[in-house]
Amino acid sequence: MTGGHWLVASGNPGKLKELLAMLAPRGVRLSSQTELGIPDAEEPWPSFVENALAKARHGARLSGLPTLADDSGLCVPALGGAPGVRSARFALDAITDPVEREALQAGGRARLDAENIRHLLARCQDVSAPVRAYFYSVVVWVASADDPRPLIAEGLWWGTLLAQPRGEGGFGYDPIFQPDGHACSAAELSAEEKNAISHRHRALVRLNTLLDEAGV
Repeated sequence: MTGGHWLVASGNPGKLKELLAMLAPRGVRLSSQTELGIPDAEEPWPSFVENALAKARHGARLSGLPTLADDSGLCVPALGGAPGVRSARFALDAITDPVEREALQAGGRARLDAENIRHLLARCQDVSAPVRAYFYSVVVWVASADDPRPLIAEGLWWGTLLAQPRGEGGFGYDPIFQPDGHACSAAELSAEEKNAISHRHRALVRLNTLLDEAGV
């Protein structure tokens, strides 16, 4: 079964754009939580899957729609897996001055992305090159807020970290991530190229299989 109306439990425009492109063949209408005026869910959990499930149930409860949620991040094994679940807030976590934190948050997503990259590269100065890293994505789909059998799929995308940002595409840490088998950063790939090989693509391929098996 295809079609229907789903909520995407995210306000991240880059993530929503990728999900729209990847799920287009299902013929599903996707609305972001920003579009429906739904606030962000709390994400206090130490694992990606717990945070994704919390976001999915929160979105489904407030929208009444089947909900798709993704939790993803960049993991550097040499840093114990950091930034990990804190990827989107990595630079903020390092700031103790509340005024400085508020100023960075008010600066918008692009500024925070740049500060996250700067902070990560500073943390990697004592790590021997090449610095291995992987993007991780877990995608959760629930039919309702109390769905007893959420569909859960994950994907990994390995590469190395670049010493300097390169490229204008993508979002987040894409400018410093060089995927295995490529001579460019993820930010230098076209949207179509990235969507065909990324961690989110790999998770959604698995999720599509689960959706088909569940008759969704």
